[in-house]
Amino acid sequence: MANTGFFWDERCFWHSGGNYALTLPVGGLVQPLAAGGLPESPETKRRLKSLMDVTGLSEELFLSSAPAAALDDLTRVHPGNFLQEFKKLSDAGGGELGLRTPFGKDGYEIAALSAGLSKAALFAVLNGKVDNAYALSRPPGHHCLPDWPNGFCLLANIAIAVRAAMAEGLAQRVAVLDWDVHHGNGTEAIFYKNPDVLTISLHQEHNYPLDTGDVQDRGEGAGQGANMNIPLPPGAGHATYIEAMERLALPAIRTFQPDVIVVACGFDAAALDPLGRMLASADTFRVMTRLTRDLANDICNGRLMMAHEGGYSEVYVPFCGHAVLEAMSDAKAHAPDPLAKTIQTRQPSARMEAVYSAYLGELVGYFGL
Repeated sequence: MANTGFFWDERCFWHSGGNYALTLPVGGLVQPLAAGGLPESPETKRRLKSLMDVTGLSEELFLSSAPAAALDDLTRVHPGNFLQEFKKLSDAGGGELGLRTPFGKDGYEIAALSAGLSKAALFAVLNGKVDNAYALSRPPGHHCLPDWPNGFCLLANIAIAVRAAMAEGLAQRVAVLDWDVHHGNGTEAIFYKNPDVLTISLHQEHNYPLDTGDVQDRGEGAGQGANMNIPLPPGAGHATYIEAMERLALPAIRTFQPDVIVVACGFDAAALDPLGRMLASADTFRVMTRLTRDLANDICNGRLMMAHEGGYSEVYVPFCGHAVLEAMSDAKAHAPDPLAKTIQTRQPSARMEAVYSAYLGELVGYFGL
């Protein structure tokens, strides 16, 4: 059984969004929702932790909070003027600095804590304190650009953690695999010219952002070839995700030979998610985790860290997250997927899976794998 860390903090559940109806600002003809606010609510995360407590999974993991990321950590990624404006607005009661990134009072401190959870999880893995680790970071981070937050992401959690680890000499080469349904544009942008960080985004094509995530975006300068986008058509389903991992993402990571694998772990590719259309199941995430963990065991002494990103179904995210943590830890605790049969029935036909497989074959040729 693996020694798996789980880094979380109740204060991250207290991050508050603004008055939105799904992703549309309320006003004019946009009527407020009964529940109110953004789909990025605390309940998906809180219900995951609650399910872990009920099944006994929490007892099988190393649970910890962590200090907030320090200013030195943040400024390795974000310019000082952006951080100052964020802090000023946070102290004044909240507001919005980018696109779909509202926050309330103490939003700055909570975002720094979220980044601190990711940093602590990565450091625990690299220092050998745990075999692998999961950070229940909230707010998420993979859309955040250095000076412009967007898509619910206020600080670039994974980038902050990776740069801190590299600054401490704990890692020289890092692979970041993003399987959130939305393109990991922030992480991509931050490391786009860096040959020592391989960024791979497996996402629904042209979901969010609408204008990023294309196959041709491969990096720039010294970082040319160190960025890989794998856009998938809506409805691609379980088999296509696993094939994309086996034929594209994992071979690229193996070739890169990183010191550690970091996963931007979003659950919005799940079949019930309101912001994605990909038909993944809890078992999809379980299998992707097993494949990634097996690769980590093979090439980098099992060093694997995951940071929570998207996922907006309060009902289903807990089962997806539980499946990932079961696979990371070889836990005895198990949470059966109550929607497994329904989602399996909704998977693409064999004819469509063949079409998707042919598309992936074209990408294999394009990337030279």
